[in-house]
Amino acid sequence: MAITKQYLKSKPVCKVTFTVPAEEAHEVKVVGTFNEWNTEATPLKKLKNGNFKGTVNLDKDQSYEFRYVVDGSYTNDEQADAYAWSDYAAAENGVLHL
Repeated sequence: MAITKQYLKSKPVCKVTFTVPAEEAHEVKVVGTFNEWNTEATPLKKLKNGNFKGTVNLDKDQSYEFRYVVDGSYTNDEQADAYAWSDYAAAENGVLHL
């Protein structure tokens, strides 16, 4: 898994690209505080090499909790900036610091 951050000079925004290697998966989505944990809001596109990839624009100088949903199962990214415990999910969420 990979997270790429590209800060825009013209706006207080960071383009965050999520890449998830999941050749066997049918669908991968990213959910988090930036899309109110909506599993329909941010699907990732499957590439020919088997990776799923998608980009979201997020306000910089913020922190966001997130997780991936791979064929209905929640998973974290090992490249997250940090992890935060969620009592609601009874699991840790990945954290992005922008």
